[in-house]
Amino acid sequence: MVNTKVSLSGWELDNPVIPASGTFGYGYEFAELYDINCLGTFSFKGTTKEPRFGNPTPRIAECPAGMINSVGLQNPGVDAVINEELPKLAKCFDKKVIANVSGFSIDEYAYTCELLDKQEQVGLLEVNVSCPNVHNGGMSFGTDPECAAAVTKAVKAVTTKPVYIKLTPNVTDIVSVAKACEQAGADGISMINTLLGMRIDLRTKKPVIANKMGGFSGSAILPVAVRMIYQVYEAVNIPIIGMGGVGSAHDVIELMLAGASAVQVGAANLVDPFICKKIIEDLPKEMEKYNIDDLSKIIGGAHNG
Repeated sequence: MVNTKVSLSGWELDNPVIPASGTFGYGYEFAELYDINCLGTFSFKGTTKEPRFGNPTPRIAECPAGMINSVGLQNPGVDAVINEELPKLAKCFDKKVIANVSGFSIDEYAYTCELLDKQEQVGLLEVNVSCPNVHNGGMSFGTDPECAAAVTKAVKAVTTKPVYIKLTPNVTDIVSVAKACEQAGADGISMINTLLGMRIDLRTKKPVIANKMGGFSGSAILPVAVRMIYQVYEAVNIPIIGMGGVGSAHDVIELMLAGASAVQVGAANLVDPFICKKIIEDLPKEMEKYNIDDLSKIIGGAHNG
């Protein structure tokens, strides 16, 4: 019998499979399709201090091996998430969740995280300093080590639960950003968010997306995620939640060998809403195929050669 349990900063998960923020809503929509308690946990939709309508449409562009999105952090705001979304979620999900937080200033990050930290349903805070779809926020904090560290310090000062900083791949040196976050007190790292991409409509000769550019995700970015997770694992001593192009149990194991303690599934949820359930069901068979009896023992295994 194989063991799929993993741990994130002392929080034990039944398995490492976690739907990524922005691809799973607040969970209860997917609970109409299957019992989402089979998940390790999930990261709910990116939440900001104030409600956000998001970016103008069109927001989505298809790609041969993925998609580009520019939703722009559409969400009802932290008060509505606490008062409306979390109570609805509690009716269909028995486990704690990951609260994904975005902001447009350090004070906004701290304010939103402090409120969500007090919620019993929240097991971990995932601070997104890497969203490429908003102006004057998100990725502007994640591309500079000092700014990422400043956000980390501010959030850690007002929270008690583990804080994982979600990093952008749209940098020359992701290792320096990860190390700065660790030194500022981060309990873990989430990576990678989407790459910056663009499509042009040949008929109109204009960008497909109203915002011109957006976050490129899907199977095409898996090798970038593997490389960056591998690099950061060698540089920090805190857990990594890996993501980027994951669509199978094989991909989950690959990211864990690179250094991830758990793995998020993003764009694949939008293609197949049952994909996380399928991955969880496939994991034991994939583990047996590669003579793995305990997933927690393979974390960073690719560094042992």
